[in-house]
Amino acid sequence: MKEFDETAAAAARDRQDQLTKPPGSLGRLEELAVFMAGWQGRERPVIARAQALVFAGNHGVTAQGVNPFPVEVTAQMVANFRNGGAAINQLCRLAGVELQVIALDLDRPTGDFTRGMAMEIDELVAAIQTGKNAVDPQADVILLGEMGIGNSTVAAALAAATFGGSAADWVGPGTGADDAVLARKIAAVEAGLKRHKGAATAASILGSYGGREQAAICGAVIRARELGIPVILDGFICSAAAGVLLVNDENALDHCLIGHESAEPGHRRLIAVMRKQPVVTLDMRLGEGSGAAVALMILRAALECHNGMATFAEAGIG
Repeated sequence: MKEFDETAAAAARDRQDQLTKPPGSLGRLEELAVFMAGWQGRERPVIARAQALVFAGNHGVTAQGVNPFPVEVTAQMVANFRNGGAAINQLCRLAGVELQVIALDLDRPTGDFTRGMAMEIDELVAAIQTGKNAVDPQADVILLGEMGIGNSTVAAALAAATFGGSAADWVGPGTGADDAVLARKIAAVEAGLKRHKGAATAASILGSYGGREQAAICGAVIRARELGIPVILDGFICSAAAGVLLVNDENALDHCLIGHESAEPGHRRLIAVMRKQPVVTLDMRLGEGSGAAVALMILRAALECHNGMATFAEAGIG
């Protein structure tokens, strides 16, 4: 497993201090450049190849009336992604990233976690492996996103099971739940937490609550870490999925950035408990990897400044 290269990071910090600007004046852009330098193991990191992976799955918990849209919308949106009609398509084109959409057994939703396991061990392993297999070893950065009707309810359950707190702490409106739907979401998560209260490992939490796209996100995060590829996580659902890995290893997400702070209420709490800082905050709550794609543009800006600016010596200043 590749680790952060402190020597390369120190060289990048030294370069930042020599560029034609007051030290620290580019703020987070400087931090992002150093982050990339450490994971790429070179003073001047580059993004020649970026890969966006959007995983899609369906969820049995939708039987509890937790979403205002029918599960058929998941497949319809996957088709829209593949036809180039979604927000993520436009953002990926602008950000210079190759988009791959991976649907996981949409005709076979996971189990309803209020009544039993969401995934048995073979399903869980298969979904994780799908995520691992999707990672391009030649990528310089991986963007992760998701699509799945009902998956904000699943994300709330995963967050509560991983980090504690009540259902109400984590449940939000998702795709636009009214008060009645929101109450059903909270009730479903409460029922799930009661049923699966013994789940204490990453695998048992994922198996208890699902879904396949969240497990695939975990697989992609694991594989990217093995390869030393930085990852940009999308919003609440993607962060909650990856956060499960912290149960087994508190450093499991060291190579991950959180692309944006979602408008979903639980995401700010989740970011804090994960000890992360989002790249941007734009009140987005779309999913699809859209926030991660916007964050990639900021990351590219950071590297353009880091690599392209002159030092004081080169510019003959001072």
